[in-house]
Amino acid sequence: MGVAMLAVGLSSILLTLLGVFALQAYANHNLRLIARSINYTVEAAVVFNDSAAANESLTLIASTEEVAEAKVFTADGTLLAHWTKPRTSMFEHLEVVVALALLENPVSQPVEHLGQPVGRIELTGQGTSVLRFLLGGLVGIMLSTVLSVVFASHLSRRLLNEIIQPLRSLASVAHEARSERRFDRRVPEAPISELNELGDDFNALLGELETWQNHVRRETETLVHQASHDGLTGLPNRSLFESRLAHGVAYAEQTGEHLAVLYLDSDSFKQINDTLGHAAGDQVLISVAARVKGQLREVDLVARLGGDEFAVLLNPLRSRADAERIIDQIIASMKTPIALKDGRTITTSLSIGLAFYPDDGRDPVALLHAADVAMYQAKRTRRSAPESARRP
Repeated sequence: MGVAMLAVGLSSILLTLLGVFALQAYANHNLRLIARSINYTVEAAVVFNDSAAANESLTLIASTEEVAEAKVFTADGTLLAHWTKPRTSMFEHLEVVVALALLENPVSQPVEHLGQPVGRIELTGQGTSVLRFLLGGLVGIMLSTVLSVVFASHLSRRLLNEIIQPLRSLASVAHEARSERRFDRRVPEAPISELNELGDDFNALLGELETWQNHVRRETETLVHQASHDGLTGLPNRSLFESRLAHGVAYAEQTGEHLAVLYLDSDSFKQINDTLGHAAGDQVLISVAARVKGQLREVDLVARLGGDEFAVLLNPLRSRADAERIIDQIIASMKTPIALKDGRTITTSLSIGLAFYPDDGRDPVALLHAADVAMYQAKRTRRSAPESARRP
């Protein structure tokens, strides 16, 4: 904007000065022509030394031209006639000042009769045309400056928007990527090629970060799952079970609800491993886990505590009878033979202990201990059916 204003201002001043010089030459030439006209008119009055006639002739011509002052002198320098233009306004006084500053003042013209000088005429220009031109030039400069400011301001705003808006979009995307890990955001296209290239490079970087973030998320989820789940059966492990049990007990204590813990143990798992091998034992554990899970509700949790031991969290429950009914369903599900990969089938059973909150314990440790004791009691009384194996 500053450059535009400077250029327009210098151009306007230069054009105004050129116009003033041209108008100055024109005004000086015009004064000489007026002086010649007056010369022809007052020649007789000067010859006969007639002051009244000289004043009348001088007034007749000078009053209609741009003349501020006119004088007629005789040959010996005596003032014969004098005319001054009345100055009734500040503008007219300003015209005289401009004329004295820019015009050739005064203009002298000899009065001759039969080739002999009989007097002279002196004219002082009024400067009306020059002043009007200067004022017009000043108005033109101001108008040009205002228009230049408006136009330059419009262009600067437009250019600023074309630069700032893409930068703001880039900053917004960068902020979300940094603070919220929003690597899926992209910078929109920019009208300026350099900013558009910057946006494309940043988008490419965001794409790489998004791929890396997805990879890290998958790896983290895998590690978290591995840390909280059993690798063989896919069930939650002891750590996750105890954490869920603690939350369940705390919630039940606040709301007055009931929950139950089941402790499950295979009756003949060691015998299966010793006679059929560890591979068969792993298949049995996987099948037992699936069958137990199949008898539970979606809100319940079954976990493998280790070896052939499992635990179930029933939450919430209305009564102990609901837990006993689920135990019966689990025991019944084990009556169906388990098909091994080598074609053999095997039937196994479970000993299950029940601990009911709050009757059998008010904290996770007490509940697990009570369920464990109840499981060994069930194993001793042979509540579960013994397992058997046979070849196909």
